[in-house]
Amino acid sequence: MAYLVLARKYRPQTFGEVVRQEHVTRTLANAIAAERVAHAILFSGPRGTGKTTIARILAKAMNCQEGPTATPCNQCPSCREITAGSAADVYEIDGASNNSVDQVRDLRDNLRYMPARSRYKIYIIDEVHMLSIAAFNALLKTLEEPPAHVLFFFATTEPHKIPVTILSRCQRHDLKRVEMDALLAHMASLCEQEGLDIDEESLTLLAREADGSVRDSLSLLDQIMGAADGAVRAQQVLDILGIVDRKRLFALSAGLLNGDTAGVLSIVDEVYQAGQDLIKLYDDLLEQFRNLILVKGKGGSLGLVDLPGHEIEQLQAQAAKVPRVHLVQIFEQLFRQAEGLRFVAQPKLGLECILLTLLQIPAALPIDTVIARLDKVKDACLQVLPAEPAAAHAAGAGSSAAPAPPQPPAAGAPGAGEAPATRPVTAETLKAPLPEPGSGDPQQRWEQIKAALGKSHPSLAAHLKHCRLALDGGQGVVIEAGGSEFSVKQLKKERNRSILEDALHRYFGAGTTLSIHGRPASQNHEFKERRDRQEKMRKEALNNPLVADVIEVFNGKILDIKLPKESDT
Repeated sequence: MAYLVLARKYRPQTFGEVVRQEHVTRTLANAIAAERVAHAILFSGPRGTGKTTIARILAKAMNCQEGPTATPCNQCPSCREITAGSAADVYEIDGASNNSVDQVRDLRDNLRYMPARSRYKIYIIDEVHMLSIAAFNALLKTLEEPPAHVLFFFATTEPHKIPVTILSRCQRHDLKRVEMDALLAHMASLCEQEGLDIDEESLTLLAREADGSVRDSLSLLDQIMGAADGAVRAQQVLDILGIVDRKRLFALSAGLLNGDTAGVLSIVDEVYQAGQDLIKLYDDLLEQFRNLILVKGKGGSLGLVDLPGHEIEQLQAQAAKVPRVHLVQIFEQLFRQAEGLRFVAQPKLGLECILLTLLQIPAALPIDTVIARLDKVKDACLQVLPAEPAAAHAAGAGSSAAPAPPQPPAAGAPGAGEAPATRPVTAETLKAPLPEPGSGDPQQRWEQIKAALGKSHPSLAAHLKHCRLALDGGQGVVIEAGGSEFSVKQLKKERNRSILEDALHRYFGAGTTLSIHGRPASQNHEFKERRDRQEKMRKEALNNPLVADVIEVFNGKILDIKLPKESDT
């Protein structure tokens, strides 16, 4: 007789033998006892978790000579035939190879015939999501109202591909991924029955590779049993399956956290030379940092780490030395680069590039150190600019330093020695009571006009930015426009001129007249020099190394650079 693999040899024959799907088996057992078994049942879940096995056990339970019973005898002809896959009244159909509407029509035509020797005619359709839409539609009416002697049991790994019209006609049971401790116990029990000497570390490696699938774990165990000569140890499992040693994985994460460039690259080279999968190494490293974050957190995070106790202790010891925010930084970068690495022509170079980038990520600093450094950045930024005017302030780079206050006009300049505006300007400034003509400081009132227009008419205020105001000795007000001729033309437009006149009447009196003209060429030259000087100050602020440090630490960007105001007069 041909060799029977472990997954078939030890396939569960009763609900009690199914590994860790009690929420499904208990429900079905209670339904059988209460005679409330649905005529169409859908089993969904990951591969190798028991969907088809439970469907077979349910078929035996319904057709057992002692039943329907939740514990089939496995001795009667019906139970033995179903176990052997030769039952005349239980049809196991592969959805992928029987997915046409004609095949479903043939199935539907056969439903009207009574079972040959059993209580029910049962159809088990595996991977039912592979049926075509036309086939599903042909099955709708029959699935909703089948003959009393017909039961449908469906199994699928992708229930989202099944039409809603089919799902609504089925009773659905979702199987879950099997935990590592359950896989370990199950494999240990089978190894004892098979007389195989295997240590716990080897079983742990197999359970981790199985990824929650009982069938995968037994297939891997089959492979090890076939290749092993005598007792099985962890190193043999690593060599046979090409799995990356967990010790290397812990050494790799430690090297990344400690900045050990040589050690990190050495581990990657060892894995590469051993012919092991570098993409799998990367996936394991991503999961490693996910687990480091969880063991670093407080509360119930440990319940999310499906690892043996001794590995959790190693993770806790490694994470205790590193700030949690630094672990999150590395995990985020690993996750972002994961998709791109799969399309790299040379995975070794791609992985090395990613790891070298991660080694450049500085560890997060305590908040007190950050605040102290930000104070130094503020002082340094204030010292970048010449003494007149004072320092520029780089805004939006993550710094908490406040912008430098506007400086008073230089000595000798028009408006020098005059007190700055103290009355706050609001959106309602233009609607305030009119001041007496000629009273107060003209330059102060001009600044108030520009500030008020900046809120009500921002496009006009932009042209006033480099303008200055002069009085002709009477009630005439002259606005000298700096910059280009375009600004002069815009200010002379009828609408803008009307707005300016109204503002001047409010602040300088109802009889105030307005004149607008451009500045002399010599003054425009001064304006250009001042603009060049401000541009130079912006560049100096941008190139300051401390500003660059702030951007890197906080992953920020510069939104704006605010310079102290210079007199336009």
